[in-house]
Amino acid sequence: MSSIVSPISAVDLTPLGIPPINTVGDIAKLLECSPEQIESAYENQRMPEIVRMALAILRGSQMGPNGGWFGPEESRYSWQWLASLHGLSESDAIERAAFQGDESWFEILDRDRDGKVTAEDLDWSDSSLWVQQTYQANRLFRRIDKSGSGKVTREAWLAFFDRMTGGDESFGFEAFRDSVLGNSPAMAMPTDMPTREMLIDGLLAAELGSPFEGPKVGDTAPDFCLQTHDGGQTIRLSEMIGSLPVVLVFGNFTCGPFRSMFTVADAIAKQFDSQAKFVGVYVREAHPVDGWRMGSNDAVGIEVTQPQTYDQRVEHACRCRKLLNASMPMLVDEIDDPTGHAYSGMPDRMYVIDRDGKVAFKSGRGPFGFKTGQMAQALVMALLEQYTSTQTSGAGK
Repeated sequence: MSSIVSPISAVDLTPLGIPPINTVGDIAKLLECSPEQIESAYENQRMPEIVRMALAILRGSQMGPNGGWFGPEESRYSWQWLASLHGLSESDAIERAAFQGDESWFEILDRDRDGKVTAEDLDWSDSSLWVQQTYQANRLFRRIDKSGSGKVTREAWLAFFDRMTGGDESFGFEAFRDSVLGNSPAMAMPTDMPTREMLIDGLLAAELGSPFEGPKVGDTAPDFCLQTHDGGQTIRLSEMIGSLPVVLVFGNFTCGPFRSMFTVADAIAKQFDSQAKFVGVYVREAHPVDGWRMGSNDAVGIEVTQPQTYDQRVEHACRCRKLLNASMPMLVDEIDDPTGHAYSGMPDRMYVIDRDGKVAFKSGRGPFGFKTGQMAQALVMALLEQYTSTQTSGAGK
């Protein structure tokens, strides 16, 4: 079957004297430019994401947060929007009693659980202490999660304790620090660090992500029609849009941060089962063994090649869904990635689409931008926007 997606906007590279990028293969022309040529060409204008990523690779980047095309989310909602909705200034706080929505929504917005919502609760930038601590917590979690399933069992927790203590009955700070910060499957192992050639190959193969930027906030969400992992259902996005917001969760088996965070996204889907529709979209592998192979994947037994056929991708999707015990529908993108490119969904990303089919929230690219808590807050504010609008229109009758 064929995905029905809106045309993908070409990436304009005319400042470099290069025709617009319409296919992944066209990126090779960009990589022939020097960093100096690129910087000079875009000195006084916006640099497209693919150009930023190419420049980062040519400059020797190791793909850290805020490098290349890894940047912040786009959202209709902000602290300023939320404070204004409640008739408050940006320096105020929203107390529980004054909140205009459901109590469970307040709990999600009140990230630090202090009984009020402030600007800090909605700050998901890399300078946020909360985000920095979350990165550290994720490193520890992934070290303990030896199965790579995004779940830690009691047995796994006790096994980690034994490894950390070397058989002792207690541990000190240094043992704990070294367990969290030392080389581990949770962090960048020596075998995980990419060479420039690996990054170039990954860029050309779209394994680092799509060269296309996807829809902006306020744009109509590109329509698509894909089958579920088991072939038992065909889902068309346009038929889902209407009464409830839709959340799209893009990801793949070989992206470790996606696996560790997907279970959170799935739990959010269950929590909002009657208030929103969640759909997973399985896309191109980020770290196949025949690409940028990750020792952290090998350590948990995830060693797969990049699929060359749709059936092979379905096999990976089925294995991923089983390991993660996913409850939301998992759609499988076609082998030429039409939906992944239309949404710039590789290696992983999340969207909240409103009842009118417009993009209300677009997360940053994974792995760094795949922040499930941020998506949950955006969904809550979309629901709050819908709820307060209904209340206002009802009061005017």
